[in-house]
Amino acid sequence: MSPAVLGLHIGGSKTRAVRAGLDTSGNHDGEDGGAVEITEARANLSSVGHQGADAVLRRIAAAVGPGISAVCMGAAGADTPASRAVLTALLTEHFPGAVIDVVHDTRIVLAAADLDAGAVVVAGTGSVAWGRSRDGREARAGGYGYLLGDEGGGYSVVRDSVREALREYYAGLEPGPLVKAIMAATASADALQLMDFFYARPEPDHWAGLAPLVLDLAADGDPAAVRIQAEAAHSLATLARQVLGELGLDLPLVMAGALLVNQPQLAGAVARKVALDDPSGIRILDEAPVHGAVKLARRLIQS
Repeated sequence: MSPAVLGLHIGGSKTRAVRAGLDTSGNHDGEDGGAVEITEARANLSSVGHQGADAVLRRIAAAVGPGISAVCMGAAGADTPASRAVLTALLTEHFPGAVIDVVHDTRIVLAAADLDAGAVVVAGTGSVAWGRSRDGREARAGGYGYLLGDEGGGYSVVRDSVREALREYYAGLEPGPLVKAIMAATASADALQLMDFFYARPEPDHWAGLAPLVLDLAADGDPAAVRIQAEAAHSLATLARQVLGELGLDLPLVMAGALLVNQPQLAGAVARKVALDDPSGIRILDEAPVHGAVKLARRLIQS
């Protein structure tokens, strides 16, 4: 098998891996004659721990095979030197001899968009914004995890829906369309049982999976869902504006993550809040972030 690089994206709910050629010819697939793409379970250290992450990476290493020259991992939650050191050690074990780099997943979004300077706002299970200026300065906002932040992400959207269910219940109101939909999706008899379920299984990715249901209802005009979507858009726009305010309002902004990529109404609301007068500098990422990790992996051996 020809020498190759490996890009990894460890998100809040799944892991994606792409083995691709060294790209000396400029083709996307490089010398392999076609990239190898794998989707695996989540490998986020804060969610599955050292052993869980190790198991996922072991399966990926077996699937992609030998000959990996460089690995770039973009990982949600790779915020501290300690977490990056753990992931680097695991990658070194599974890909011996490869050049390794572990970065926060916002960096691979910028690379996937073919930008060296710009800002990104990501809304998936959680939320974060990050950017790099043309002179190399960096800024970040959010991305603190579901206990401390992640406003506007999928978990936050569904948590607000559970709060709406409790508000209606204690106000003596009949459940509205949003609450009925959430209760049906969770097989909850009422808002109190929904709350019990929420505390019994607090994993963010479990609840974030219901966010599209909420946003689809917002697109249909349900008042409660519209309010929750508006709050999410405000939170995401605030993150983006903070980064752009520090680095330069003229920088391009890339929106990524499942909620912004797959929910055009939410993405449009965020864009309008960030740049009402001229949203032309804002775009939605049209390539999976993992391909940004592939591009950064190639730079490790081309530099």
